[in-house]
Amino acid sequence: MSTINTNLSSETTVKYEKEYSAHNYHPLPVVFQKASGAKVWDPEGKQYLDFLSAYSAVNQGHCHPDIIAALVDQASKLTLSSRAFSNNVFSAFAKFITEYFDYESVLPMNTGAEAVETALKLARRWGYMKKGIPENEAIILGAKDNFHGRTLGAISLSTDEESRKFFGPFIESITAKIPGTKNQYLRYGNIEDVELAFKNAGDRIAAILLEPIQGEAGIVVPPVNYLQKVQELCRKYNVLLICDEIQTGIARTGKMLCYEHSPDVKPDVVLLGKAISGGVLPVSCVLSSKEIMGCFEPGSHGSTYGGNPLSSRVAIAALDVVKKENLVERAKTLGEFLQSELRKLQKEADGIISDVRGKGLLTAIVIDPSKSNGRTAWDLCLLMKDQGVLAKPTHDHIIRLAPPLVISKEDLMKGVEAIRSSLKLLPTAEKAEH
Repeated sequence: MSTINTNLSSETTVKYEKEYSAHNYHPLPVVFQKASGAKVWDPEGKQYLDFLSAYSAVNQGHCHPDIIAALVDQASKLTLSSRAFSNNVFSAFAKFITEYFDYESVLPMNTGAEAVETALKLARRWGYMKKGIPENEAIILGAKDNFHGRTLGAISLSTDEESRKFFGPFIESITAKIPGTKNQYLRYGNIEDVELAFKNAGDRIAAILLEPIQGEAGIVVPPVNYLQKVQELCRKYNVLLICDEIQTGIARTGKMLCYEHSPDVKPDVVLLGKAISGGVLPVSCVLSSKEIMGCFEPGSHGSTYGGNPLSSRVAIAALDVVKKENLVERAKTLGEFLQSELRKLQKEADGIISDVRGKGLLTAIVIDPSKSNGRTAWDLCLLMKDQGVLAKPTHDHIIRLAPPLVISKEDLMKGVEAIRSSLKLLPTAEKAEH
């Protein structure tokens, strides 16, 4: 047994993190010690409601007993084989997940960002091997204000200067700029921009990578039929449609996958992560057809931990929970209830809430700082924390509200009441520095 003491107080935890860890995050001043369902506790025993769900990684709730049981059982048998050898659990998982999501083939990875990088590589190989794009000329497009991770390929697509600062040069052919224009960005939800991009360079565009709802941009829901129209253009110009469902998938928006809100859409490639493991282990994957996935061959891509038996067993259990507990319908019903209550708050809040938006239990409220005496979403989150509810801003004026899908209606209402109380205090609250 280790002699390292991990039972630290909140104060010591924060101190050690500041002293010994890279400062690449700015966490809200709360320390997690344990969690269950939609609730978390700090080292001093204070209880909170989690309205972030680790960026939608714990849709099934923290430490779901069925998922933990699968983890413990598999951990005592076999945890890693690498892909140098086959293991029985991954093979079962591969069959299970392709049937679960109605795709022909899966490539397992670990983090969401790895799934994105895998898709970028897959799209390029498909472009050269199947579409016939001249080598080294393939273009992959994204949309303005996207978020697909922190790797170099992902931030090459990004338009967020904070994410890109001092990381150049970037991969110019992986971009959110419309080919043939003077640095004009492809606006999310604008089908004319997609049409212009394809018209200008359709013969060299291998893929377009989109979030069905933009998460980090502030829960931006595209116009109805946007994805369907993008798919039609993709088919016309022989371009792959890749949907990043890492945050929006696994029942979060009231559909198993968010693109299903557009019933005629079937992306060529789908990326999954986060809640595919119920927040227990880093698991991600790429789903596609055999024809597209066949562009990979032995040695062209891989991961030591991708498809390991522990992750595979956990992911099977996590996806089983989604269906057994009817989390798709639960997210839809509770999401409608939450948005209804938030719109009531919007009417009460003297203009402080300028917008309520989202689908299912992926919801955002937008703060108007001109009506809140200059106070930001960060200030509101600090007040909510004092009321026992945890959320995190995305940008200065937007708060994402995404509790675990297992949250009770009563606890959801407690969250609404905490927001109501915090809004009353917001205009005179102390301004926080962050």
